[in-house]
Amino acid sequence: MTGVNSAAVPAAAAAFDQVAHNYDELFTHSAIGRAQRRQVWTHLLSAFQPGQQILELNCGTGEDARFLAQRGISVTACDASLVMIDVAKRRSRFTPDSAKLEFLRLATEDLDLLTGRHLFDGAFSNFSGFNCLAELAPVARNLATLVKPGGRVLLCLWSRACLFEILWHALNGQLSKAFRRFSLRPTASIGGIKIPVAYFTAYEVRRAFSPWFASKKSSAVGLFVPPSYVEPWMRRHEKLLARLELFDQFCTHWPLLRHVGDHMLLEFARCNP
Repeated sequence: MTGVNSAAVPAAAAAFDQVAHNYDELFTHSAIGRAQRRQVWTHLLSAFQPGQQILELNCGTGEDARFLAQRGISVTACDASLVMIDVAKRRSRFTPDSAKLEFLRLATEDLDLLTGRHLFDGAFSNFSGFNCLAELAPVARNLATLVKPGGRVLLCLWSRACLFEILWHALNGQLSKAFRRFSLRPTASIGGIKIPVAYFTAYEVRRAFSPWFASKKSSAVGLFVPPSYVEPWMRRHEKLLARLELFDQFCTHWPLLRHVGDHMLLEFARCNP
């Protein structure tokens, strides 16, 4: 399955190098970032158990890895951005269970370099790292060699259609922005650098991951909670954001809504070889 051009890999790494030191302030610690991440954390704690060893792809500054380590889950966290890995390592020093953390500079496309290591109990990628991939199937094939049979794999990607985004921009008379995810050559701006991305449908991701992985469930992340660019407006309406987060918790699994959030969270199980 073809998505973005392969040149997106170094371009994306360079873009995230630029924002690594400010990423937590820009997104992780923002009101919207915290709300969306809490949704993902609920699913991670349901899929992974204390004592397990988990592989994280596109780990960024290590926020998710530290969260899991503090709950008894060991994480090998990878990212293509050297600066992101450096930031993650530095911040992990203050984590009580830092011994459960390993950070590697490794692009998702190069997962085959981990061949020969122990098998992981599961794996995950949070917040759109997979949208920077040129092809999904080769990554799924490599991931299948690293995850134990039955192990859960959770992927959080930007959705092809974001209901909030369409309504937000349409009401502001910005129709091109409202439907930008349907563009033939979509891009994202990271730290002022434009990189090509791909907005996959849930069907495309599931097709790429079979026959190695069986689809288990899917849900929306940021269905009513808006995309991060709405943060300046949302900061002035904190009570509204709390209500939107509650709506998300109630509606996130609904069949007609689970694929039209800002992100979609897809859960797979490794099939028996």
